[in-house]
Amino acid sequence: MRQFMQKFPFMLFRAKFSACLILALSQPALSQKLKKSDRAILANLESEIRYLADDRLEGRRTGTTGEKMDSDYLIAEFEQIKLAPAGANGTWLQAFPVDDGKQVNPATCLVINQDSLRINADYFPLPYSASLSVSGSPAMALQERGVPWFVDLKETLESNQGNPHFSLDSYLHGRIRDCVKKGATAVIIYNSSKIDDGISFDAKDRSAAETVPIMYVTGDARRKYLHDESASMEIHLTVDMSEKIRTGHNVAAYLDNGAPGVVVIGAHYDHLGYGEDGNSLYRGKERLVHNGADDNASGTAAMIELARLLKTSKFKNYNYLFLGFSGEELGLLGSKYFTEHPTIDLARVDYMINMDMVGRLNDSTHALTIGGYGTSPSWGELFRKDDGHKYFQLKYDSSGTGPSDYTSFYLKNIPVLFFFTGIHEDYHKPTDDYDKINYSGELEVVKYIFSLVEILNGEGRLTFSKTRENQMATRARFSVTLGILPDYSYTGAGVRVDGVSDGRPAQLAGLQAGDIIVKLGEFPVSSLESYMEALSKFKKGDRTHVQYRRGKDLTEAPVVF
Repeated sequence: MRQFMQKFPFMLFRAKFSACLILALSQPALSQKLKKSDRAILANLESEIRYLADDRLEGRRTGTTGEKMDSDYLIAEFEQIKLAPAGANGTWLQAFPVDDGKQVNPATCLVINQDSLRINADYFPLPYSASLSVSGSPAMALQERGVPWFVDLKETLESNQGNPHFSLDSYLHGRIRDCVKKGATAVIIYNSSKIDDGISFDAKDRSAAETVPIMYVTGDARRKYLHDESASMEIHLTVDMSEKIRTGHNVAAYLDNGAPGVVVIGAHYDHLGYGEDGNSLYRGKERLVHNGADDNASGTAAMIELARLLKTSKFKNYNYLFLGFSGEELGLLGSKYFTEHPTIDLARVDYMINMDMVGRLNDSTHALTIGGYGTSPSWGELFRKDDGHKYFQLKYDSSGTGPSDYTSFYLKNIPVLFFFTGIHEDYHKPTDDYDKINYSGELEVVKYIFSLVEILNGEGRLTFSKTRENQMATRARFSVTLGILPDYSYTGAGVRVDGVSDGRPAQLAGLQAGDIIVKLGEFPVSSLESYMEALSKFKKGDRTHVQYRRGKDLTEAPVVF
C-alpha cells in the first residue's frame, strides 16, 4: 500500500478513478448501439453460458462427468486465448479430495429368525456404528451380557416432548455407551411411539465410532419383526461401512506479463447436479438437473471474457491468474484447497476478484453488490458513493467472508472483491437456466470489472484489512453465534475453526483458528450440522461452556452469547 500510495496519492488516485469510471460506465446508457467489441463479448457470454448450463453437463456436480466436461471446456477456452497452464505439475488441473462421508457397503445385513431385512427400508446402521459382525439369541425384554440389546425410544420421546433442551442425539450416545458398559454386544434401536424421531443415516456425522454395531429398525419393520417383546430370537447382523471419497478439480490458467505481482480472478464452475448433496431448494419429486446458469455459469463466462480482454490489453504491471473452482457448492472446497496448496506463491498476490451469480442484473435497479469492501483501505477510495455512476446502483458489503470463494483468499490476508447481481427465485433450483440470464447486464458487469483492473494496473501492493466475519448459512435456525468461520473441508469429528471474529464469544473464550470444537454445553459436536443444532438450543444472554481440542489438548472455556 505504501508504494501504491506513493505513486497514486489518494486525491489524485480518486480523481483518476472517477473520471475513467464515469467514461467507462456512462457510454452504454447514452447509446443503444453496441460497439463491435461489445457485441463480440455479448455473443461469447451467451455461447459460454448456454454450453455450461446445458443438460448434457448434468448440473456440473463436483467429481462427476459433468464437471469434467466443464473443465475440458474451460481448458479449451484458455488454450484458445493462449494462456499458460497453472495447475499441478504444469497441467491445467488441480485435483482435490471431496469427502462424501460414510457409505454403507453391501456386506451390511440384519437377519432376525432367518428373515433378511431390507437395508434402508427395514433398517440401517447409525454412522457411528462399529463395523463388526455379531450373532446372538437375545430376548427383547431382557438385557443380558454377551448378546445384542434392544432400546425402545418410546418412553424417552414421550417424556421429553416439548422440551427445547432435549437432544435425542446426545441421549443416544449416552444410552449406547451405557448399554456397552453393561455388556451389550450390539444395540438395536426402535421407536414404538407415534412421535417422529427423525433418525436417519447421516453420512456426514463424524461422531467417534462406538465399539459395537448400532442398528436402527424402522416402524414398519418393528411391527413385523419385533412385535413380541417377550420372545427370544436369533439375531445375526453385520455392519460394514467405509469412507466415500470423490475427486474434484480446479482449473488454473496464467497470463505472465513478467511482473512481480499477481492478481487472481476467479469463479466457481461447479453446481448441484441433480441435488444429490442436499443443497437444492427444489421440493418436487421429479429428479431434475440443476443447470446453474446464474450460479455460476455466469461468473465462469465472465472470467473467460476477462481473460480474453486482459490478454490483449496493455495492463502489464501485474500477472493474472484465472481460477475456475469446483467444490464451492460443498463449502468452498476447491478454493480452500488451492489456498492451502497454491500453485503460485500467494505472497505475490496483490488482490483477488471473485464473481458469483453475475447474470441476473435487474434492468430497473441495476443493483450490483460488491463484497470485500473492507478488506483494503484502497477499496474505500475506489468505491466512493458520489463517484458519478451512471449505470450501476452499487451496494456494499464490507466483510471479507461469505458464501463464495473469495473467503478462502481473505483468510490468507489477501484483499478481495466479490461481485454479485442478487438472489432470485430460481436460486438452487432446476429453473436457473440460460434463457433467464440478462446478457446485456452481464456485459456491463464484465466491462465494469475490467475498468477496475485498469485503474489498479499500478505498481505496489494494497494494504490488507481484517473485517467482521459473516456466518455461513446452514439448515439449522439459531439466534446466537460463537463468531467463528468453520472449515468446511474438515473431515474429522467436530468443527474446525478457520477464523475467529474480533470481540465475539469464541474469541473471548480463547478459541483460535485450527481449534476443533467437540462440545457446546451438554451437546456433543460431531459435524457442522450438529454444531448448528447445538447453537439453536441457546439464546442471547445464555451462559454455557465450549469444549475444544488444540493439538492433543482438550480444553473447556466459558461462553456468554
